[in-house]
Amino acid sequence: MSDDANKLAGATAMQAMMDAGQALARNFFEALTNQHVAMQDSGGMAVTNMPMPDPAELAKFQQEFASKHTALWTSMLAGSQGEAVEPVVPVDPRDKRFSSPEWTTNPMFDYLRQAYLINAAFLTKVAAAVPLNDGRAKQRLNFLTRQYIDALAPSNFAATNPEFIAAALQTKGESITRGIQNMLADLQKGRVSTTDETVFEVGRNLGVSPGAVIFENELMQLIQYSPLTDTVAQVPFLIVPPCINKFYILDLQPENSFVRYVVEQGHTVFLVSWKNAGPEDANRTWDEYVEKGPLTAIEIVRKVTKVKKPNILGFCVGGTILATALAVARARGDDPVASVTFLTTMLDFSDTGEIGCLVDEASVQARENTIGKGGLLKGQELANVFSFLQANNLVWQYVIGNYLKGGTPAPFDLLYWNSDSTNLPGPFLAWYLRNMYLENNLRLPGRLTVLGQKVDLGKIDVPVYFFAAREDHIVPWKTSYLGRALVGGDTVFTLGASGHIAGTINPAAKNKRSYWTSANAPTSPDEWLAQAEEHPGSWWPHWIEWLKQFDGKQVPARARLGSKDFEAIEPAPGRYVKARA
Repeated sequence: MSDDANKLAGATAMQAMMDAGQALARNFFEALTNQHVAMQDSGGMAVTNMPMPDPAELAKFQQEFASKHTALWTSMLAGSQGEAVEPVVPVDPRDKRFSSPEWTTNPMFDYLRQAYLINAAFLTKVAAAVPLNDGRAKQRLNFLTRQYIDALAPSNFAATNPEFIAAALQTKGESITRGIQNMLADLQKGRVSTTDETVFEVGRNLGVSPGAVIFENELMQLIQYSPLTDTVAQVPFLIVPPCINKFYILDLQPENSFVRYVVEQGHTVFLVSWKNAGPEDANRTWDEYVEKGPLTAIEIVRKVTKVKKPNILGFCVGGTILATALAVARARGDDPVASVTFLTTMLDFSDTGEIGCLVDEASVQARENTIGKGGLLKGQELANVFSFLQANNLVWQYVIGNYLKGGTPAPFDLLYWNSDSTNLPGPFLAWYLRNMYLENNLRLPGRLTVLGQKVDLGKIDVPVYFFAAREDHIVPWKTSYLGRALVGGDTVFTLGASGHIAGTINPAAKNKRSYWTSANAPTSPDEWLAQAEEHPGSWWPHWIEWLKQFDGKQVPARARLGSKDFEAIEPAPGRYVKARA
């Protein structure tokens, strides 16, 4: 073939690849539109026709796309001739989807892997270049782009996953049968299995710290844990976990139990165990959770221990409920606690991460007009949202392992807890979404009225310890940091490594990961981090040292749980936490 012919063929191939890039971008946007994905601008107006990136910028992306695909095709042809070639897209050891050697040793699957990653990079750049001025709409587009890309990975499909073929050959087809059986079983559950659920049982090998339920109402049980030391701090300690999942994340097993650790450090520990909402709870409100949860629990702890001001901790949305409760108490003229700890808690909802991008005026109104007037948000719906925030790790990995390869997921206590979902009352949820995620009202003194009282977080004028996790995708640490400026007392902020759960549940005995501290309290979280010092190991001992300031004197451990007026009802962990959604 002449040079001119070669040039013409090359130009034709390049143009074909650029046309393919243009088609890919067009089909991508059409797919989002067909899924009724409506972006919104800052004025709440729907953008029905999603704007395209600047033509010059898009042309640049298409040129890069075409060049990489041309290089990939050329390298594949060279490899077929026996030549040694470097991959256009090298293997990323962190990407578990393509960790099997067949993805690189088999030319066809290597091509599929690289072509997919080229396409994924192209769509990511295109989405990033879409001219949307509203930050929430931009976040939503980026989120949906990632969902689209992750779902179309060749690893997710039998015909394009070499591991499926290898497993089928090795087992003589039994893996296919098992995979179909696994899929049918999960369809009945309504979710993808992520752990061997037969291994775990709450009260048998999860949530086993000894104690007793000493009080219950229609929304919560109050647990008091048995002492593990001869003497204890005079000031008791109360934990308010989130109601959107179950408390035993704080008490999984003895070796990683936050509850047990606090008890071992010589504290009398009480804990709120929220009821898993049923049809009878369809009209429960935020006010009821505040009144019948933290405010009631604080009063009972006071009566049982005869101590006026316990130390108290709120975790995630449990911290948001607790902060509201403390502000209500202060507005009533009560001074109920000695200190407060907020774990991965948002008080200012300025940037709520990817969850926030799914909350807009239209979606909140839809909730208000339906379950907001009475009804339940099913636990599995909420669990699915959280799972798809990390779809490759919590969804597609198990689609491949369970259905394509016919495997059974390994037992993992954390993933069992993650699948043990809870229902939420519609009025509670709708109020929470509007006033926190959508309008960010909690940070504004007097904007909210709860239980007839104006809520002002500045009235919380006791020492406060904030903990956040650096890679938290549910409560962004920089947003958690903003809570320091809202409360009225002296604050300490500690940043842990890892994510929402792994960063928080970091047992001191294992001494893993690290955490950051600083004595300074600048307004900017970035400025704080620049000044912070990193420490190896768990943040738990650092927090315990801080808490000791408010423990009071040492007294003999109480011989009985509860009191004359609050007798033990049943052993911990109680009935409420065992109820399935």
